[in-house]
Amino acid sequence: MQHSQGFNPRPKLSLPLPRSVGVESDDDLLCLRVNRDPNEPGAADYESQIKAGLSSQLPEGCELLSVSVVGVNTSFQPSEATYVLTVQPEYPNENLKAAIKRVLASESLNLQRPIDTKTSKFKTVDVRGFLKSIELNGRSITVECNISSNGSIRVDEILRLLELDVEKLAAPIRRTNVQWQSN
Repeated sequence: MQHSQGFNPRPKLSLPLPRSVGVESDDDLLCLRVNRDPNEPGAADYESQIKAGLSSQLPEGCELLSVSVVGVNTSFQPSEATYVLTVQPEYPNENLKAAIKRVLASESLNLQRPIDTKTSKFKTVDVRGFLKSIELNGRSITVECNISSNGSIRVDEILRLLELDVEKLAAPIRRTNVQWQSN
């Protein structure tokens, strides 16, 4: 495993798609830099060793599904993410259904995003292209989002567009699936 340089070296690792505060995830990707060639003999054994070592350090309820050793210049970019919002029993009503229809029928959805908290500057962003679908099934709202180099829609923006706030949710927002592209 590669470590940073300096007085207090740390493992070189990153989450290519970090979660917002208050969002749980069933599908995260952790990139960990190692000193190993993926084409080198014994790479599969090395993957098993990494998986066993990391799994033993994870908190209860956190499961490591797979480990793959890839080339040094490989990078991963998310292309889609799916979020599930579970609302309180009284909120899957006509207002919520109307908000979903309005959002999906819109050709553009311009939102103000803060760019500098010190000076209260904002920029206008059209987030419609980042919304792939929104479905209401009982108390669960499933939102599929597109992610590109141009950006994505934020979880708080989804809540705002659907006229929801955290108090109307029955559980934390869950990111259930992410589609990845690698170079």
